[in-house]
Amino acid sequence: MTDLAAKSPSELDQLPDRDTEETAEWAASLDAVTKAAGPHRAAYLMRRTLQHAEGAGLALPKLLETDYVNTIPTSAEPTIDGDEEMERKITAWNRWNAAAMVTRGAKHGVGGHIATFASAAWLYETGFNHFFRGKEGDGSGDQLYIQGHASPGIYARAFLDGRLSEQHLDNFRQEAGGKGLPSYPHPRRLPWLWEFPTVSMGLGPLSAIYQARFNRYLTNRNIKDVSNSHVWAFLGDGEMDEPEATAALGLAAREGLDNLTFVINCNLQRLDGPVRANFKIVQELEGQFRGAGWNVVKSMWGNAWDELFQLDTQGALVRRLREVPDAQVQTYQTRDAAYIREDFFGKDPALVEMAKLLSDDKILECFHLSRGGHEPRKVYAAYKAALSHKGAPTVILAQTVKGYTLGEGFASKNANHQMKKLSVDEFKNMRDLLELPISDSQFVDGVVPYGHPGTDSPEVRYLQERRAALGGPAPARRTQALAPLPAAADKSFAAFDKGSGSQSMATTMAFVRLVKDLIRDKETGKRWVPIVPDEARTFGMESLFPSLGIYSPKGQTYEPVDRDQLMYYREAKDGQILNEGITEAGSMADFIAASSAYSTHGETMIPFYIFYSMFGWQRTADQMWQLGDQLGRGFLVGATAGRTTLTGEGLQHADGHSPMIAATNPAALSYDPAFAYEIATIVKEGLRRMYGEALPDEDRDVFYYLTVYNEPMPQPAKPAGIDEGIIKGLYRFNTAESAGLTTPANASRIQLVGSGTAIHWALKAQQLLAGEWGVAADVWSATSWTELRRDALEADAALLRGEERIPFVRKALEGVDSPVLAVSDYMRQVPDQIAQWVEQDYSSLGADGFGISDTRDAARRHFGVDAESIVVAALAQLARRGAVPVTAVKEARERYGL
Repeated sequence: MTDLAAKSPSELDQLPDRDTEETAEWAASLDAVTKAAGPHRAAYLMRRTLQHAEGAGLALPKLLETDYVNTIPTSAEPTIDGDEEMERKITAWNRWNAAAMVTRGAKHGVGGHIATFASAAWLYETGFNHFFRGKEGDGSGDQLYIQGHASPGIYARAFLDGRLSEQHLDNFRQEAGGKGLPSYPHPRRLPWLWEFPTVSMGLGPLSAIYQARFNRYLTNRNIKDVSNSHVWAFLGDGEMDEPEATAALGLAAREGLDNLTFVINCNLQRLDGPVRANFKIVQELEGQFRGAGWNVVKSMWGNAWDELFQLDTQGALVRRLREVPDAQVQTYQTRDAAYIREDFFGKDPALVEMAKLLSDDKILECFHLSRGGHEPRKVYAAYKAALSHKGAPTVILAQTVKGYTLGEGFASKNANHQMKKLSVDEFKNMRDLLELPISDSQFVDGVVPYGHPGTDSPEVRYLQERRAALGGPAPARRTQALAPLPAAADKSFAAFDKGSGSQSMATTMAFVRLVKDLIRDKETGKRWVPIVPDEARTFGMESLFPSLGIYSPKGQTYEPVDRDQLMYYREAKDGQILNEGITEAGSMADFIAASSAYSTHGETMIPFYIFYSMFGWQRTADQMWQLGDQLGRGFLVGATAGRTTLTGEGLQHADGHSPMIAATNPAALSYDPAFAYEIATIVKEGLRRMYGEALPDEDRDVFYYLTVYNEPMPQPAKPAGIDEGIIKGLYRFNTAESAGLTTPANASRIQLVGSGTAIHWALKAQQLLAGEWGVAADVWSATSWTELRRDALEADAALLRGEERIPFVRKALEGVDSPVLAVSDYMRQVPDQIAQWVEQDYSSLGADGFGISDTRDAARRHFGVDAESIVVAALAQLARRGAVPVTAVKEARERYGL
């Protein structure tokens, strides 16, 4: 009896063994097989037994890895519903034109990528011919996340069906003239074709998961039934190294997103070489996905391998395929039959005998050409299996050869990602391989011709008929003429105009209160999508839990611990709040899906994502670019903002730079409001601009970024006539005189410009300057340094066109003959954005450097931005002009202990 059978049940399992004798018999049987047939046979039986148990629904841990073979055997493949020969011809034309377009572009130095589409062509073509639903049918169609480097193949197909011309193809990567094609999928550059920007690798798979999830959200909330939509994400095996690529696999499985399929092109190569040189990326990915709860379909080998597997009566071939590292598989692709006989088959006596039965041509056919991802029947079977699987998302791992059909100079070469062109001779070889009717005479002066069978050819008619049956062209982006959303009642915004009196309120809370009112609106309230990464209570949003509910596809299957409290934690299948857990990346992916629903589904949604400001732009700025690229609309809210307002949190939480990062994004309208009424005014304008009156898309395709603070302060009443200044970025909040401060008749004057919470230090400094130094200070609120700068840049550009425009910042300060001192709770680079357009003497204060843990007062003194520091800086600025004695600066420093 083996050690396994001898061990007590408690050593093997926490459950008691009700029949130790039967257990021992099973162990003995395994020992007998091992002794009689060998360990490989015993392992095979164990795997098959576990697979059978899994299929029977027994509650056992799943196998995380299966053999390195196809999940669907040839005998189980369904028949393709279509003309396979016609589809072969269409794919051949698309392969040719994709390579021709990039090669022709290389003459202009713009380059492109050929090898990726060459490996993945059948993965796309099979989908376009049989599976991908267009937007002209019922529902919203499917959402396609195209692998960025495969874009030439998608352009080639659009050329074949008449959506693009030769001129378009010749303008690939040449966009400056306005008629070019972007390098990669890019809605902002080609908005009628591309829906999703994907070439920033890792963001595509993450976004696809949350898009599939958001589709369920729309359906469960009865906004729109999009249950027929399927999300397809085409990815590279190298791309899966990005942490974002696998960050949400658990979410997809947990929520049973069977409306989602990942298709991973496993050509075993990334940009510089093998993905897993000494390992096997397919097996690794299978373990990751199966472990996360996904359905995994492997399409590894083409039909040429069937004969080899039939000869493999001892399992030696399957074992050898499992142990050969990826880099060696790549080497086989480039070597002759003799090398493969020795290195692959020569490692096992059973394989040596098998090889004797195989011709050199057969060996080369298998090892050079025959991959599951290159055979439409294999791909079709995998896609069918994915769509029929219910209860979990599916990943298809399709093995291909990078550079397939491009010739020996490309296939499986480490450098093929950077190889941008084929020679004329290589094109002629490719033509012969693909059996295309292109004559030598069409190569004029060494220029590769585009190929097209004719607009009324059988190939084009077939392609268009297939697409018509599936609901129209794909990929395609549609911006419907949606009716503007009705404006929310003015009372929601006007409630903040009167101020808070003696009550203190942080601007974070002011924003949350405003949104609470707006969500109650009968017309548009249901279209708000509150998104928060597990910090709702920090931002005072817990009161929304019972009223709106937290979205959960399962509803609430438990009794919450706080059920007896007024603001209990309520989950619901139709819940409105997306509480994402501790994932800013996931929250941003949610936001992107919601913000572009107007295009994806023809449903206008108003997302607002509220987050710790430090963990927004710093952590997920790439996704903010993706949001702008995808033409998303909504409100990003950096709460607990600033470098000194979040006391005690220290360096990692002290945000002193987010507005500077936001300023780099042309689609982001960045605001740093100081008061509650400013927030209300900005949100009202944002709703009008993005969702209200009909504006050109280029004016609507923006998103708003607001910084709000956690420092409770009395909120003043709104002065009259300042709306334009709030929106454009600057207005005068008060003067020394309107603030009731007394200064000498000939007092020196200075302008204090503050943003966000810094305006309160400026207001205190205003009092100190008047009361202790006899200086009159006017206080201005800079709601947006970035918008002021952009307006000024536009004015500069207008001058170059011969138009005269005065920057708004200059007009706002017109008539001011005193110096300007700017201050913010951010690094000085933020207010310094406008310096060159301010005609007055200009200086700034800011919180530069790393954050610290301390009280607000101590932190502000440390950074030199508190009221006393402002006073000293103001006196120094005035002293340089001779407006106050130089000694006043030294006296002030000593008085305030600076």
